[in-house]
Amino acid sequence: MTAVELTPPEAARWAARAGLVLPAERHATVAAVASHIHGVVAVLRELDFADVPPAAAYRAGQEPHDAAV
Repeated sequence: MTAVELTPPEAARWAARAGLVLPAERHATVAAVASHIHGVVAVLRELDFADVPPAAAYRAGQEPHDAAV
């Protein structure tokens, strides 16, 4: 993944491609938020979940079947 920040003009271009009207005064804010989200997702992609079952395997209020006693 690249560490290149999204620029305000790029944010405006992407918004236009998605059919969204983005006022000029919002370009920088949207670019900053998108860059932050990109950074968070990059960190999440690096996590090693190894033997962690998917969320659908959990039931609220129940102990896992293979929990050590």
